[in-house]
Amino acid sequence: MALALLNSASLACLDANLVNIEVDAQIAPEKLTIIIVGLPDAAVKESRDRVLAAIKNSGFKLGLLYCIINLAPGDLRKEGPLYDLPIALGLLCSLGRMPPDCPYSDYLVVGELSLSGSMRPIQGALAIALLARNLGKKGILLPAQNAKEAATVPGINVYAIHHLNEAVQFFLNPESLQPVRSEISDDIFSSAIPSIDFADIKGQEHVKRAIEIAAAGAHNVVLSGPPGSGKTMLAKAFIGIIPELTLDEALEITKVHSVAGMLPEGQAVITQRPFRSPHHTVSYAGLIGGGMVPRPGEVSLAHHGILFLDELPEFSRTVLEVLRQPLEDRKVTISRANGNFTFPTNFICIAAMNPCPCGNLGHPDKPCRDTQTQVDRYLSKISGPLWDRMDMHITVPPLRYHDIISTKSGETSATIRQRVRQARKRQHARFGKVKNNAEMSSREIKEFCPLDSACHDLLRQVVDTMGASARACDRLLRVALTVADLAGDPHVTKSHLLEAINFRNLQHQFTKH
Repeated sequence: MALALLNSASLACLDANLVNIEVDAQIAPEKLTIIIVGLPDAAVKESRDRVLAAIKNSGFKLGLLYCIINLAPGDLRKEGPLYDLPIALGLLCSLGRMPPDCPYSDYLVVGELSLSGSMRPIQGALAIALLARNLGKKGILLPAQNAKEAATVPGINVYAIHHLNEAVQFFLNPESLQPVRSEISDDIFSSAIPSIDFADIKGQEHVKRAIEIAAAGAHNVVLSGPPGSGKTMLAKAFIGIIPELTLDEALEITKVHSVAGMLPEGQAVITQRPFRSPHHTVSYAGLIGGGMVPRPGEVSLAHHGILFLDELPEFSRTVLEVLRQPLEDRKVTISRANGNFTFPTNFICIAAMNPCPCGNLGHPDKPCRDTQTQVDRYLSKISGPLWDRMDMHITVPPLRYHDIISTKSGETSATIRQRVRQARKRQHARFGKVKNNAEMSSREIKEFCPLDSACHDLLRQVVDTMGASARACDRLLRVALTVADLAGDPHVTKSHLLEAINFRNLQHQFTKH
């Protein structure tokens, strides 16, 4: 009997770590004993029974044996069923059913086995393929259902395994399988036809203008107005004016969804920007991420896309407060006893809300039934620091009858998207990389937003009369620079700053007169 060594991987956050599978088996005279060590969880321990059944149903006979399976390193917790395939291959090799001189160390092997020996899909295939490439491996063996996803990583051979026998045959004769080729083409990220086109939205021209600015600079937006004014419709139309994904962005999004187990079946890569709309009953762990070994939450599933929070004051204050770090740092770090886990959260936040519990505060026709105390209590879930992190505060008025029956067609989403593309190109040229105005640091604001005396006077008035914080001033300047980019102007002027201020002063709407 020989000691068998294969390479596999474990998932930690969005990355994969190398795991060595050591199998030492020998014939036993009395009973079958298999021991798995190396901090395995319940799913890994149960792989013993799956592997034995899969080997038997694949035509191999094992008999009675004593086997120790070590998953190294021993201080790294191993989770999930992805070690079934390498354990089965190691067991066959250790018992002499496969030659010991096969090139096992040249490949990463992962996969869950069914009792029949066929393969089941796993999570995190993209992260594991990236690990194999970084380690300089010749290739990766994994379930056929995950092969197209892993093949999106250039520079690594991906072999699709349908059955345990196919993996055995591959190591006996590597030429028996051909690697899966990536099917990503240049036009795969072309914008899909939006479900809601801006041309279909009646009236609300100033809100459409605000949404265009937000899309151009990736700014966070709060939409406030009475029920039926079109807030949700405007938010859903937002996705139709954001530029297409780049390949790097698509791979980042796919990696998050793959680790979370939310990659659609048969889809190799996410091709459209995500639009996540969690219900207001979501827990803070569901929003941010959580678990003993944390998994991505809604803020990470919205990476490079949109997080839409409808009925913002209905969310728990605890839930809303945990949004502060993702909005500011564009990443979230979750601490556990076994380490810190960081997930990306570079999304655009769109929040919609009523101005009061009954929704009619400020309505020209319907009286508000709430007292100022009720309004204040309704809004108290939204803290000042969270308000500060929202770049634009937009009032959405109720539609009038002439707007509803109007046959005038507005600009299409495609037309607006083209302007947004041009504005973003100016930003990418300014920063020398794919980066938007909303991501500017304080140092970059000073460098790229030089103000003349008129702008300084205007900004001084905003601080003195509105009590704007330093963070609020920075966000005003970011929005003003985006307005300048849409206009094709090289510098921020007073008119750009005025428009940015106009799209931030929302507090007066929440006061009863």
